[in-house]
Amino acid sequence: MALSHTILAVLSREPLSGYDIGKRFEESVSCYWQASQQQIYRELGKMEHQGWVTYKTLPQAGKPDKKIYSITDAGKAELTRWYAEPTEPTPIREDLLVKVLAAPYVSVDILIQELQRRRQVHQSKLIDYQAMAAVHQTMANPPKAEQFRYLTLRRGIRYEQDWIDWCDEVLDVLKPT
Repeated sequence: MALSHTILAVLSREPLSGYDIGKRFEESVSCYWQASQQQIYRELGKMEHQGWVTYKTLPQAGKPDKKIYSITDAGKAELTRWYAEPTEPTPIREDLLVKVLAAPYVSVDILIQELQRRRQVHQSKLIDYQAMAAVHQTMANPPKAEQFRYLTLRRGIRYEQDWIDWCDEVLDVLKPT
């Protein structure tokens, strides 16, 4: 999947500035897709060149003009084309797994420290995602778009919980007997 398809999906809901697209990434898709503001702006430029997005300039007092991007018919067609393609699992490429593999040959204490650190990183993200889920659960009849956003959030919650469980499993194996 390309960053452009994620941006098209976000813009399908409503026109947004590049900055606001970045905020939506943080609020809605960070559990499965991350991009810096610089990457988003660079991609928006490419997408404009391809005719997938257009923008209107919004003048601002004392600041540079703001560009509000909208998906075009060509962008909708591209999103539909991409949407129809089958998906494949993303290959795992994880340094921590290599460190676990190397554990018999190096200091296990370093691995334990790293596992504890990584567990905390995933725990922190899990707490953030659970807070987002709690907000969703207060909605009586969320719109369809919100329901599907929640489903992706649920996957992010499971991802972080699985990492925590796996770190605990490895730490249990590493405990001195």
